[in-house]
Amino acid sequence: MLPNPALLGSWQLWAGLSAVFAAVTSLLAKLGVEGINSNLATLLRTVVVLLLLAAVVVVGGDLQPWPALPRRSLIFLVLSGLATGVSWLCWFRALQLGPVSQVAPIDKLSVVLVAVLGVTLLGESLDPRQWLGVALMGLGAVLLALR
Repeated sequence: MLPNPALLGSWQLWAGLSAVFAAVTSLLAKLGVEGINSNLATLLRTVVVLLLLAAVVVVGGDLQPWPALPRRSLIFLVLSGLATGVSWLCWFRALQLGPVSQVAPIDKLSVVLVAVLGVTLLGESLDPRQWLGVALMGLGAVLLALR
């Protein structure tokens, strides 16, 4: 039986799946970084991600010539890629040094930061209930990270 097309178009479904796979990623990365340099671990994971995404793009027929892509999009995607690379280097080093149950909550403070930056830089808005949620997420991350 095929999934409901409306469900496949739901951002909530994909965000939920992202959270599940991010959790699995954290556990597997913690196990994988044992006995290996954290920078090399980051490189190996990145190569796997690159190969997976290349296959998805090629099989999905989504490959486009570089000159046809909007220049602004390319600039921001390159900058995002650089930020991702630095984030992953920091993530693997933190995993190598600390327990995943404490490293991951601190990493997830990115949710709080992106909410604040989305409002201040992108003009998005949050109502008081949503701000309370952001504050509680921040507090929860801090409480989880404390020993």
